[in-house]
Amino acid sequence: MPKKTFKQAINEALHQEMRRDPHVIVIGEDVAGGNGAPGEKGLVGGVFGTTKGLYAEFGPERVIDTPISESAIVGAASGAALTGLRPVAELMFVDFIGVCYDQVYNQAAKFRYMFGGKAQTAMVLRASMGGGQRAGAQHSQTLHPLFTMVPGIKVVIPSNAYDAKGLLIEAIRDNDPVIFLENRILYETAMEVPDAAYRIPFGEANVVREGKDLTLVAFGASVQRCLKAAEALARDGISAEVVDPRTTSPLDEDTILESVHKTGRLVVVDESPPRCSLASDIAAIVAQKGFRSLKAPIGMVTCPHTPSPFAPVLEDEYLPNPARIEKTAREVVSYR
Repeated sequence: MPKKTFKQAINEALHQEMRRDPHVIVIGEDVAGGNGAPGEKGLVGGVFGTTKGLYAEFGPERVIDTPISESAIVGAASGAALTGLRPVAELMFVDFIGVCYDQVYNQAAKFRYMFGGKAQTAMVLRASMGGGQRAGAQHSQTLHPLFTMVPGIKVVIPSNAYDAKGLLIEAIRDNDPVIFLENRILYETAMEVPDAAYRIPFGEANVVREGKDLTLVAFGASVQRCLKAAEALARDGISAEVVDPRTTSPLDEDTILESVHKTGRLVVVDESPPRCSLASDIAAIVAQKGFRSLKAPIGMVTCPHTPSPFAPVLEDEYLPNPARIEKTAREVVSYR
């Protein structure tokens, strides 16, 4: 099986779904352009290279460059979905969601409900997110809690290239609006990914590493951080289980609760500020539904409740990192 990067897996999923279904279109800033490069359109594939080659194969009617207007992008995608198209809209940075949030939470998320199930909004909103690239407070956020709390939309956060392809194909074929969030620091990470199209169902968590002493739950790039922490813990005989829910809405509560029932301890890692985060949400779910399984208080590793710093040393400390995860895990395991 060939190895592919996260970015290549995204690109391959888009190519395959556009070939399969002529109703799939791609819309966004620079998705058909070359990021300012000379030569034929589509050679670079936008700022991150995820749409490379789409314009050359599918043309300007299905790969549509837009002005720098997030409200126009998401509004056009929402309207296109109502006509029967299956748009994949791209926001370069999820941080810009404030410009078009009304189109997401007050329009696309509610169309099916407002029209009694007679309308569907089969659209995907792709956005890059996350810190670690010294991009400053306005380009480093992970805003998945803003989407997860909205009924009517599905939220996906892949943690590796294999999941990225399978989850994106599932998202494009879904008949509801899907927010698909991509940690930029994962774009160049690689693993074996099948050439053929495949789907990963929403709401099914992946137990990435088996363990018996402690459960670590994380999303996106933080899954890899948890795996590094688990390796360090294993050297001292602490067996950590790592659970990647893959989607925050729907959330696979059963797998999380089953893991906590087995290990008796939980640490949730979430690259967002602690208030109203997925860490606090999952901690509350386990406290409510799995309290009798717990042998220790639930641990949380999140970003501080401050904007992301620009200075490299400060940003490295700001983000959940393997050292902080390991420290919290040891505190939970040693609790008496």
